[in-house]
Amino acid sequence: MNYNTPISLQNFNVSNGFWKDRMELIRKNVLLYQWDILNDRVEDAAPSYCMRNFRIAAMMNQKRKELGDAFEEPKYSFKPGDEWPKDPDNLEETFYGCVFQDSDFSKWIEAVAFSLANHPDEELERVADEAIDIVCAAQLENGYLDSHYIIKGMDGSFKNLKDHHELYCFGHLLEGAVAYYQATGKEKLLNAAIRFADHVNEHFGTEEGKCNGYPGHEVAEMALVKLYEVTGNEKYLNLSRYFIDQRGQKPYYWDNESEYFGFEWKEQEHYEYYQAHRPVRQQEEAVGHSVRATYLYSGMADVARLTDDEELKTACRKLWNSTVREKTYITGAIGGTKEGEAFSFPFDLPNDLAYAETCAAIGLVFFARRMLQMEVKAEYADVMERALYNCVLSGMDLEGKRFFYVNPLEVLPEACHKDRRKEHVLPVRPKWFGCACCPPNLARLISSVPSYAYAENEDTLFMHLHMAGTVVKKVGDKEAVFAVKTDMPENGNVEIAYTAQEPAAMKLAVRIPGWCENWGVSGTEAFHCTEKDGYYYIEGVFTENDKICFVFEMKPCFYQADSRVREDIGKVALMKGPVVYCAEERDNTDSLHLYRVMPQENAEETEVIINGEAFPALKLKAAKMVADNAQRTLYTKYRNVQYEEAVLTMIPYYAWANRGENEMMVWFAES
Repeated sequence: MNYNTPISLQNFNVSNGFWKDRMELIRKNVLLYQWDILNDRVEDAAPSYCMRNFRIAAMMNQKRKELGDAFEEPKYSFKPGDEWPKDPDNLEETFYGCVFQDSDFSKWIEAVAFSLANHPDEELERVADEAIDIVCAAQLENGYLDSHYIIKGMDGSFKNLKDHHELYCFGHLLEGAVAYYQATGKEKLLNAAIRFADHVNEHFGTEEGKCNGYPGHEVAEMALVKLYEVTGNEKYLNLSRYFIDQRGQKPYYWDNESEYFGFEWKEQEHYEYYQAHRPVRQQEEAVGHSVRATYLYSGMADVARLTDDEELKTACRKLWNSTVREKTYITGAIGGTKEGEAFSFPFDLPNDLAYAETCAAIGLVFFARRMLQMEVKAEYADVMERALYNCVLSGMDLEGKRFFYVNPLEVLPEACHKDRRKEHVLPVRPKWFGCACCPPNLARLISSVPSYAYAENEDTLFMHLHMAGTVVKKVGDKEAVFAVKTDMPENGNVEIAYTAQEPAAMKLAVRIPGWCENWGVSGTEAFHCTEKDGYYYIEGVFTENDKICFVFEMKPCFYQADSRVREDIGKVALMKGPVVYCAEERDNTDSLHLYRVMPQENAEETEVIINGEAFPALKLKAAKMVADNAQRTLYTKYRNVQYEEAVLTMIPYYAWANRGENEMMVWFAES
C-alpha cells in the first residue's frame, strides 16, 4: 500500500501565526529554562537530578576504565523513598530522582533537535552537544546506558522490567538520538543509541538463553521503529515486533520477577494497568495507564503499517474506537481516574476528578498520527487537532515556565486544597515536578507540530492540520512548493499558493474539519477534485501562481455529550472551531456552578486580556441562580428557584489558570 509519512521538518518553514508563536516560545523560553531545571538551577522548583545522575554515572564509568578488575561494582539496592533526599544540599554520590529520570534528558534533546531543524541556533546546539558529551561518557563498554543501574549496581539491570522503566528510558534515548541526528547530522548520540539497541537486542528474544520479557512502560516499540527507519536495519523493527507480540502471552513473564525483588505478584493483579492482560491482537478495550496505552498503540500502528499485518491493524482500529468513542474528554484528554493514572470504564468521564494527564493527550496525538499514516481518514486528524489545541496546550502556561500534569475540566480551588480525592488537581501550574514526564514531552511535541500537520506519499501532499507556512515536497526530480496562509484557529480561511517555478503533477489532499458544517473552495477549476474519508483531493498539474482558497465556516457552537456520560447530562460545552472554551472566575464571579447557559442564543465574540496579551473570548447570555444563603437548614422543601439575567465570559481552555487561583468550568447546565 502507498502509506504516507510525516514531512521532514527541514521541508517546512513555519510562518507567522498561532503555531509559530508557540514554537518560538519553546525555542526562546522553554528549552534553556528546562536545561536549567535538569541541572537543578531554578529556585523553588522541584529538583530534577537528571544531569547530575549522568555526571555521577560518567565518573563511575571512568573509574571502571581506570581500575579494570579492581573496580568494586556496587550491589544493587533500591528502597522507595531513597530517591528524594531530605537534605538536597548534602548529597551523596548516588542516584536521585525517579528511576526513569534519564528520560527527561532524552525528551529534552529531542525537543532541541526539532527546534534546530526549524530554526538553527549555534548557542542552543553548543549546549546540546555538551549535554550529549555528558550522557555518552556514562555509557558502558557493552553499550548499556541507564544511569540508575550504572550508579546503583548493574546486578539489578533488567530484573524489574515491570516497574523500573529501563526499556522506557531506552526508548526515549533512541527517539532523542534519531531526532538530533536528523536535525544536525551529528552521529555521537545516534551511535550511542545504536550500541544500546544492539545490547538490548542481544538480551531479549524468544531464543534459548535470552530474556523473554517486555517493557512495563511502553515507548520502546515506536522508538525502535524510528531507529529502523533511519538505519534501515531490520533487527530493530523485529525487536519492536517482538516486544509487541510477547506482551500478554502466558505464562506471564512478570510472575517470575518477584523472585529477585521478593514481592508477591499474581497474574490476576493489575495486568490491565500495563496492557499486558492478554496478547495485543486480542485487546479491544483501552484499559490501564493511559500514557502507557497510547504509547503501545502507537507502536502497534507503526509495526502494523510497516509489516502489513492486517490482524494488528484491526486491533489498532478497535483500540482507537474504544479510546475516542467511549473514553475521551471533549478537550482531547484521556484518563478519567487518578487511580493508576488510567482509563476508567466506558463513558466514565468526571470533570472535577479527571486525571487527563498532559502526556496522555500527547500519546493520543502520537496514536492519531500513526493511524493517519496507516489510513488517511479525517476522524484521526480531528481527534489529533482537538487534543493539540486544548489539553496539550493547557499543560503549559503562556510563558512556558509552569506546567500542568493534570488537566481537569472543572476546578474549585478550595476542593483542591481540602479534598483528598482531588489532591491530584492543581489550581495553578508549578514550575516543575519530581516526576516531570510532561514538561519535556510538551516541548518536543510543540517543536515538531509541522510533522503532524503535513504528510506525504509518492504522489500526494496531505494537509492534516491547517498550519501556516511554506511546505516543500519532492515530485520526481522537482520540488513542489506551497505557501499556506491561515489564521487558524481564529477563523477558517486557508489559502494555498503554489510558488515553485517548475510545474508539478501531483495531488493535494486537504482535510475538511469535522467541526465544520459548511465550507467552500475556489481556484480548483483546472483540477480534478474528489472527496474521500473527510479529505478534499485536488489532482492535476500545479503551476506557479495557482491559488486554492478554502473557507471553513467557523462559528461558536454548543456540544452535548453522549447520554451515557452521566457527568454531563443536561449540560453543554462551547467550542469555536477546534478550540474548547471555559469560564473562569476572573472574568465572571465565583460560584460558576450557579450559571445556566442558553444554547439557542448566539455567542458574542470579544477579547480578554491575559498577562498583557489579547485572547479571543466569547460572551454568552446566561441565567444565574439567586442563591438563598440565608436559610438555616441544609435542605428545604422545594420551591421555585429564582434566576437573574447574567453574562458569562468564556476563554480558550488552553489559556486558563494564568491569572492565579480561581474557579474554572467547561460544562454548564443548559437553561
